[in-house]
Amino acid sequence: MGAPNPQDPSAREERINRIRGLLPASELVVIELADFFKLFGDATRIRILFALGAAELCVGDIAAILDMKHSAISHQLRTLNRSRLVKSRKAGKKVYYSLNNRHIRNVLMQGFEHIQE
Repeated sequence: MGAPNPQDPSAREERINRIRGLLPASELVVIELADFFKLFGDATRIRILFALGAAELCVGDIAAILDMKHSAISHQLRTLNRSRLVKSRKAGKKVYYSLNNRHIRNVLMQGFEHIQE
């Protein structure tokens, strides 16, 4: 028995239903996922995420690495922190940032590998 004929109406309907079942059931989940990927649409945020993938850093260190102003880095870190891509911890008067979890690094690295192909 070979593969189902894609022109066969019953096979087509079965394929459509199978694929429809693979899609997220909640529109909210789809919207949240789209918003998640939008966060990767800013070059400054990508550079910050790459830097934080290498080490935990304070705003001053990130600003020095990226040759940017503290205020610009702080603005982007607030966005990344609110979206749970980065986490922070306070040590004295300084706040140190790191990637929230390994998933963020994996998404970043997979995107990087994809564009390198």
